[in-house]
Amino acid sequence: MGKRAIAPVLSLFIGLLLMFQPDWLSTTLSKRVTYSEDTRAPVVALTVDDGPDAQTTPWILDILHQHDARATFFLITERIPGNEAILDRIVTEGHELGNHMTRDQPSILLGSDRFERELLAADSALSGYGEVRWLRPGSGWFNARMLNVTESRGYRLALASIYPLDATIPSTWFASEFILWRAKPGAVILLHDVGTRGERTAETLLHVLPELTNRGYRVVTLSELVALEG
Repeated sequence: MGKRAIAPVLSLFIGLLLMFQPDWLSTTLSKRVTYSEDTRAPVVALTVDDGPDAQTTPWILDILHQHDARATFFLITERIPGNEAILDRIVTEGHELGNHMTRDQPSILLGSDRFERELLAADSALSGYGEVRWLRPGSGWFNARMLNVTESRGYRLALASIYPLDATIPSTWFASEFILWRAKPGAVILLHDVGTRGERTAETLLHVLPELTNRGYRVVTLSELVALEG
């Protein structure tokens, strides 16, 4: 099976793993990876992958502003040219930038040297906008070699505890209900940007954010979540 055929299988497997993982699994898979945070505070972190997108990212930012919510945007850096003003807006409005590598591909299929080169290339493209401390590998799959490189370059690897497979299941109703079902203090939510995926994320947030507020939750960046005490 070639790399192009393997990629969708890996994406589906990691998606199902993250979608249906019991709570104990996210705390035992790796102490070196952030899936969620152990806290009693009514706070969840929102993460949005794959942007920036000239149409959908501003819409998502508008919705976050309306609901006083913040997010960590894991960006693919080959999509930055022409969208620099969006990155400025992300940072100015109190959100956080994350490294999602240079292009949309499974990072685990890269050789060791290439993985490091592309991590550093993405870091170079993002660092001019502020500190970047989080890496989410393409397709979410990782190994010990990738972890070692990630940490040696000053990053921490982040996945999520709530992933409604929104990149595969094109249903805002399902994504919304899944997020609200799994929501708990310290959870990390994963959604996607760009094109129709970004449109679905915007519509999902229009439903989810008011309900989370009604339940007493704050929606914050990854760094804000891990800074909490107890």
